[in-house]
Amino acid sequence: MARQQWSSKTVFILAAIGSAVGLGNVWRFPYLAGKYGGGAFLIPYLVALLVVGIPLLMLEFAIGQKMQQGAIGAFKKMHPRFQGFGLAAVIAGFIIIAYYAVVMAWTLIYFLAAFRVSWSENAEQYFFESVLHLSEGISTVGAINFPILLALAAVWMMIYFCIWRGPHSAGHVVLWTVPLPIILLGVLFIRAVTLPGFLDGWQVYLIPAWQVLLKPEVWSAAFSQIFFTLSLAFGTMLTYASYKSPDSEIVQDTWITALTNSAISLFSGFVVFAVLGYMALQTDTPVTELAASGPGLAFVVFPQALSLMPLPGVFSVLFFLMLFFLGIDSAFSIVEAVNAAILDLKPNWQTQYVSIGVCLSGLLAGLIYTTQAGLYFLDITDHFITNYTLILIAIAQAILGGWIYGAEVLRRYINNVSNWQVNRWWSILIKFIVPGCLTALLVAQLINDLRVPYEGYPSWALAFGWLWVLFPIVIMVAPFIIKLEGSKTEHYSATIPPRK
Repeated sequence: MARQQWSSKTVFILAAIGSAVGLGNVWRFPYLAGKYGGGAFLIPYLVALLVVGIPLLMLEFAIGQKMQQGAIGAFKKMHPRFQGFGLAAVIAGFIIIAYYAVVMAWTLIYFLAAFRVSWSENAEQYFFESVLHLSEGISTVGAINFPILLALAAVWMMIYFCIWRGPHSAGHVVLWTVPLPIILLGVLFIRAVTLPGFLDGWQVYLIPAWQVLLKPEVWSAAFSQIFFTLSLAFGTMLTYASYKSPDSEIVQDTWITALTNSAISLFSGFVVFAVLGYMALQTDTPVTELAASGPGLAFVVFPQALSLMPLPGVFSVLFFLMLFFLGIDSAFSIVEAVNAAILDLKPNWQTQYVSIGVCLSGLLAGLIYTTQAGLYFLDITDHFITNYTLILIAIAQAILGGWIYGAEVLRRYINNVSNWQVNRWWSILIKFIVPGCLTALLVAQLINDLRVPYEGYPSWALAFGWLWVLFPIVIMVAPFIIKLEGSKTEHYSATIPPRK
């Protein structure tokens, strides 16, 4: 069967931006900026974007487009013994979407509650008690939270109808779901700058505390943010690129996707800190304290700030509608990567039936996160899968592209199909800088977790987290142990003529 393709370059760009821009752009980036020196955090953030983010994103675009396969098939074409890393990327993406969809379910519940601003009395109590029914600790799993389960089922149903026809249906969806949250963010920005105290929030956001640049954790946080916000190592960007024609532009698409994602993060910071400046004025609480609340920024602090504003219901509805649309594009892009991997192996299977199977499996896999201890399990899974598994996959991807297949082979292909050209610095980054930075990030995180148990969780709970690391590792190394036929790298010559 002929591989499906995006209907236009614009649709691909919107899909790639939609995958990159997610919930983390609105709460995680502002949170990190507030925690790590305001404007000073932008320096390691931009360094990470240039030396790791853009080179890796270009690598994924090039591999997917050239091989015309999802993660498993593309890695197998480049070298059969690396197909395990492709499978690990798909599994990691599936693990992530299982809990990411639960966060979207929270967002859906908040959107419905926003019409009455149900959290106005006590935002913290509303989130942890009324929405999550959070237990005292991870050892008390408790019952399934049925409102969250129903919201989760609704989320998965919407994800299904976004990807049930592959890039054809997804292409129609992104025409609306990518521009709309940006427009809503603009509306919130206009409202935020009319609030008293917004300049105090911007002052915390923009004025740099240069001394934080000497702290290794600041650089680690910046590299992690760039790595995860661009959806790297999920197999998502690689899969999306495989739906392009083999002679499509790569370099411009990479820069447009990466810079738009970062621009939205920066713009979100202005909105968030303006609202936090207003809340700080109303509650006599320092902006830095409000900003450093992690995930609670989106579900506790910001809702409380919205409840203090004039017309709280209107702007609460707009905020959580924006969050939901930001999340849906990232969510169905991961599911599409899983679908593509299955359909590459079974091309005669029907896309809609594969989508049903993947969505039902994702719903079942997310049940543990709908329990009263769901937040704890979500926190542990997210920590280990993102700080270890994805980084290992990205390192392997850089080694495969840079050393095994050949960075110069891929660079020639990129330049042959692109109007903009990349020089040998890209090859140097892929071969040396990217794996070096990611290895340092991995080792630093490992040392920290071995020294201090993550968040003080009991040993059995941390073992649950390490399981999500060890299982993909077994999958990665298995092809190197099992005897495979045709273990030589397949080099495909870049015969496409350069663009004029």
